[in-house]
Amino acid sequence: MTDLWSLPDFDGHEAVHFVTDRDSGLRAIIAMHSTHLGPAAGGSRFWHYARGEDALTDALRLSRGMSFKNAMAGLPLGGGKAVILADENRTKTPAMLAAFGRAVERLGGHYVTAEDVGIGVADMQAVRAQTSHVAGLPVAEGQVGGDPGPHTSLGVFLGIKAAVRRALGKDSLSGLHLALQGAGSVASGVARRAAAEGARLTIADVDQAKAAALAAETGGQTVAPDAILSLAADVVSPNALGAILDDASIAALNAPIVAGGANNQLARPEHGAALMARGILYAPDYVINAGGIINVSTEYLKDGDASVVTRRIEGIPDRLDAIWAESESSGRDPATVADAMAMKLIGRG
Repeated sequence: MTDLWSLPDFDGHEAVHFVTDRDSGLRAIIAMHSTHLGPAAGGSRFWHYARGEDALTDALRLSRGMSFKNAMAGLPLGGGKAVILADENRTKTPAMLAAFGRAVERLGGHYVTAEDVGIGVADMQAVRAQTSHVAGLPVAEGQVGGDPGPHTSLGVFLGIKAAVRRALGKDSLSGLHLALQGAGSVASGVARRAAAEGARLTIADVDQAKAAALAAETGGQTVAPDAILSLAADVVSPNALGAILDDASIAALNAPIVAGGANNQLARPEHGAALMARGILYAPDYVINAGGIINVSTEYLKDGDASVVTRRIEGIPDRLDAIWAESESSGRDPATVADAMAMKLIGRG
């Protein structure tokens, strides 16, 4: 049996909590990678995993990604993540959410949670009834808080524009072709902004009706989910689940830029170098998709208003440019450069 400490994705996690509540049926993993910069912050994912090992790997990778994301965004937060293991029917009950809230409360503020895949604002309200260590709660219009998705999409859109400037020498997306993987909150925000600037969109999602609706709204087209990554385009934008950039998909890419909001896009660390070897500019995912956690941090720490959130998100292109410049000068791929920067920031460099 492999022990936890030897798992490739364990990577020096400070704590990993396995949570069980028999009355509600809750099974969850709360992973805390680092509290060097502050409490471990990261959303809660509600997902059906074929195996418990898959849930653990997801929690560990997402938690480490949050450490790097928060550090690179300049936030006084560490990195953590929770995964709530759903059954095949995705059964989610108030009792289950309450039990999860109590588990977060027992950690005494060392972990701060918010929305992620499968968990919405209403769910966080239910968790909030058991603990104050929650962000992403409903707020009045113009105030800081609420669904982090639109803030993530703004950062991704600005990051795509930065990548286009660097790789294609263009200041606008007008006339460019974007291949969007996903049609959820983040992808939808990116699609609307890109279409408004004159981009041509092709969209794919496992929920084909959702993809079709977004395409109709933005004047785009749809393709099957297994075709989107190999589409001839100016930008491929992954905005669904992770580990989609592997040997096969990188070999099939037909675009000079990969820039999207999905977490953990690289299946393995060496795939960053594989992208660079093909001459493809990659925007490290935890840098470009930091808009949501920037909003969550500002809400939880109460250290700014909506204009501060926007200004902080607008700093994402500068961070990407610094990574790409270091990559060019050092010969290391952007993902490796970003990892090294983040490790130094969390005291492990």
